[in-house]
Amino acid sequence: MPGPVTTAETAPRPEEVLADVRRIVVEVIGEDYVSELDIERTTAFRADLDVESIELVALGEALRVRYGDGIRLAQWIGDMELDDIIAMTVGQLVDHIVGALAGPEPATGPVGEAAGRG
Repeated sequence: MPGPVTTAETAPRPEEVLADVRRIVVEVIGEDYVSELDIERTTAFRADLDVESIELVALGEALRVRYGDGIRLAQWIGDMELDDIIAMTVGQLVDHIVGALAGPEPATGPVGEAAGRG
């Protein structure tokens, strides 16, 4: 089931996405494990949370349920180098989600400028 339709005006703020990601990470890897950790933007999935690949799959599915089919964690990670995947932080994921939900930026430049002239 797709998530809510989001526009640039209705896209959640990064703080809201961070709160959602924290909650989902706790659900995916277990409250007992993360109860003593502060999950912040700088928290690394591998080094700090010891997230396994199967947990990333579950995280991706939970994010898709929460935010809709536009959030494709596996595809985003698939475009990364191995070292970048290993070093991936919560903040990078939050930024990816916010960007994906905001959609493409409006066109600007010579074409847009010419269209505005009368």
